Amino acid sequence: MESINYYYEMVENIIRGLGVDPAVCRGEKEGQWNLQKGSAPVWIDVWTTQDNYGYFQAIAPVCEIPTVNTQAFYQEVLEINHQLYGVGMTKYENRIYMKVIRELDGLDQNEALAMFNRVGYYADEYDDLLKNKYFGGNQPGERV
Repeated sequence: MESINYYYEMVENIIRGLGVDPAVCRGEKEGQWNLQKGSAPVWIDVWTTQDNYGYFQAIAPVCEIPTVNTQAFYQEVLEINHQLYGVGMTKYENRIYMKVIRELDGLDQNEALAMFNRVGYYADEYDDLLKNKYFGGNQPGERV
């Protein structure tokens, strides 16, 4: 695996290619970037574990979990999940997220950009649909 800085630079090159200054997108911690794809915030994370395994993650908040019609909501999320390509909806605490994660080893810039675009596209498509159907409007997303 390349050094972690190689992958940080890869992400920053992708952000530049989107016409955005990477410095503006950097998160609170090293290896985090916060971007926007339509109405959906998309968070990019690059990190290594103590065992020196490295990971790339693109994640976007979709919506909270409703307190009413919960069973119908979960069934719809699972049915949507089945139709997605290369990403999935996940539950963390009280929210649903669109997420893709992959090892850094062998990751190239085209694949990382495709992962970002896919997460952003699907989150932008389904956040409004689910929020409007189960909550009647928008909800803020917060970084996990």
